[in-house]
Amino acid sequence: MNSQFQQFKLGLFFATTAILFWGMLPIALKLSAGFIDPITLTWFRFFIAFIVSIGLQKISGNLSQFRDLVLADWGKLTLAAIFSLTNYITFVYSLDYLQPGPAQLNFQTAPFFLAFGGMLFFKERLSALQMTCFATLALGMLLFFHPYLDFSDQQSSNVWIGIIIVQFSALSWVCYALIQKLLISRLTPGNVLLYIYGAGILLIAPLSDFSHFSQMKSDHWVIAMFCAVNTLIAYGCFGQAMKYWPTAQVGAMLALTPVFSFTFTAIAASIGWWSGIIVASDLNTLAVIGIMLIVFSVFAVQLLPMFRKKSASQKN
Repeated sequence: MNSQFQQFKLGLFFATTAILFWGMLPIALKLSAGFIDPITLTWFRFFIAFIVSIGLQKISGNLSQFRDLVLADWGKLTLAAIFSLTNYITFVYSLDYLQPGPAQLNFQTAPFFLAFGGMLFFKERLSALQMTCFATLALGMLLFFHPYLDFSDQQSSNVWIGIIIVQFSALSWVCYALIQKLLISRLTPGNVLLYIYGAGILLIAPLSDFSHFSQMKSDHWVIAMFCAVNTLIAYGCFGQAMKYWPTAQVGAMLALTPVFSFTFTAIAASIGWWSGIIVASDLNTLAVIGIMLIVFSVFAVQLLPMFRKKSASQKN
């Protein structure tokens, strides 16, 4: 029981850290649109992450793991890199149509895809109660987006373009995450990310416009560096969380990311930072109820398995 609780605590720490940084990221990405294109920004994020990661992996002595890989492993790594790149780039493009909070909330279909991917590929089981929690997650998202269900409205049309792009981004991210979990027995999460960063640098370099860097001001560099550091911390912690928790639990926890994103956006808007670019969402009662349902569902998915294990151990 102590070992299980230790795993729960480690998973909680890494998952919480990941969603905290992912909650801040859309604001920085929205700001970056004014001085750099998404592909070049992604190249920069991968370049910085690769430099730091290769140093960390060398110090830890984990680079030798690559010697034991077979051709199939290299193929999985390359697929993970392609899906990760697609996720990075398309999510930034979605911010042309959505504010950071709604974009992150819309991305929360990813936990559904991730949970069912865990069932399909790793034979993980979901109880009826957990399935109910995922259903309330879906209901919460529907309530939040209900103002945009009028497709005849121009604003709604733009929002739905953003939603479609985010859904494509979410599917790409889930494919990357499932492949990373497949490779956990062969490579540490840090090594998987190291390969993805390195492959990303090579794959998108021909599509990048490096002239942006000569025109960037000091505040632009701060935003770009924050995006790069965010990549390192968030994805590193996510990879560690996948070691300690089942994919369904990690996926459900990620549904809290929009709460952080809405909070950070509201704080920035109330202070007056980046006015005209970052705008707080005008939430009505149904939208607030939707967010509350999402938060409740996430905590239920996380805590119910722990209570059941504790109850079973006490009976034994």
